[in-house]
Amino acid sequence: MKRSISKLPKTMLIAGGLALTLGLASCGALDEEGAGDPEDNAAEEEAGDDSDGPTIVTVPKLTGISWFTRLGEGTDRYAEDTGMDAYMQGSGQADANAQVRVIEDLLASNVDALAVVPFQPDAVEQVLGQAMHDDIIVITHEAPEIENADWDIEAFRNEDYGVNLMDEMAERMDEEGEYALMVGSLSSATHMAWVNAAIEHQEENYPDMEHVGDIQETSDDSQEAYERMQELLSSYPDLKGVQGSASTDVVGVGQAVEEAGLEDQISVVGTSTANDAREGLENGSIDLIAFWDPADAAYAMNVVAEKMLDGEEIEDGMDLGVEGYEDISIDDKVIYGDKAWINLTAETADEYDF
Repeated sequence: MKRSISKLPKTMLIAGGLALTLGLASCGALDEEGAGDPEDNAAEEEAGDDSDGPTIVTVPKLTGISWFTRLGEGTDRYAEDTGMDAYMQGSGQADANAQVRVIEDLLASNVDALAVVPFQPDAVEQVLGQAMHDDIIVITHEAPEIENADWDIEAFRNEDYGVNLMDEMAERMDEEGEYALMVGSLSSATHMAWVNAAIEHQEENYPDMEHVGDIQETSDDSQEAYERMQELLSSYPDLKGVQGSASTDVVGVGQAVEEAGLEDQISVVGTSTANDAREGLENGSIDLIAFWDPADAAYAMNVVAEKMLDGEEIEDGMDLGVEGYEDISIDDKVIYGDKAWINLTAETADEYDF
């Protein structure tokens, strides 16, 4: 009997004697910068079809940026540790429809489980619902509100992370002045949770600060962030702070700030990777970045997929065997890790190499 397309119980069992596997890896399909389209991964699809065990594939928001290259590294690590058939397949386009097409292709290739980081959660609901109807396990990340998934995995509670970013920006703004907010997509559940929590926290705790303009959408593209920042500088010459959400936001914002010579006047904080933000941190155009390790998140998704395929229950307090997820907590069907985010400045950037 096919599963209904709806929320599933926290302790759902997957019966039927399915063998273990996992699948999120970037494998050989990514080039040196992590780029790769579905057709470039044909060899990996064939490898999965020929395998005796089940196949799990991770689908990132897009390929070709450091954050999701790192996600693939975590999947590679899991595949190497376990010998499972695990790989990553995605589109190089920052486009929700392109991600849907990748998932549709994977459904046609009879994969056993999907681990998806949705570009826009609402855009993948239908295709993930079809996957679940076809008895394919679905694990997501950065999509706590999604309906059609067995589990969503988050490194922490998103509201707390948004408050953290606001506190860091407010401190550097001396708790006064105009600030702007950026997200990769207005449909990104995590990005919107961060900025909405930031606004609420600012209004309650920093009355002399003011959010100006609309929430800026950047399509996870540093060039878009750069252009949005140029527009903000033109419209709000007294701007004192910017909080970015996509890993590419602060990179584009920092470039615009440096070109304008405003490193000492505008505080820039947001999610990114050490390697992407290193230059901006060093020249002062980026003040602070925060992040969790996407490689660990990928590894955790693999573990949950394995346990479900093996008929195991997912329980509160379980140790998933990866750093930051040794004592998980569960709220409905969202799994939260037990490791807080990392705040990184120029002084500590050399501690991380991704």
